[in-house]
Amino acid sequence: MCKRAMNLPRDIEAEIYFLKPSEGGRSTPAFSGYRPQFFYGGRDWDAPHEYPDNEKVNPGETARAYLAFLSPQEHLGKVFVGMEFLVREGTRTVGRGKVTKILELEQSAARHAKNNT
Repeated sequence: MCKRAMNLPRDIEAEIYFLKPSEGGRSTPAFSGYRPQFFYGGRDWDAPHEYPDNEKVNPGETARAYLAFLSPQEHLGKVFVGMEFLVREGTRTVGRGKVTKILELEQSAARHAKNNT
């Protein structure tokens, strides 16, 4: 079990499959703290990852992940359980995911709004 990445909130839980290099994915593993884009609805969003069950996630593997949105207020009512999304590095898709739980998203959005008023 890994440490909580950089004390980030756990806005959502997702299951993510990382594409193999032959599928256009990464050639190196991802570690907690990895910060790709969370792509849905035609737009990329920053969302650092935490992998609670694995020290690293190799290409071709599926992992449970906690994601923390840097702009959580933008996702309220838009992100839902069962929603599919892409994991991207720039315009390159390196993984595919599905939201499995909404965890701290509402609290994160409230904190963000309070801190930016």
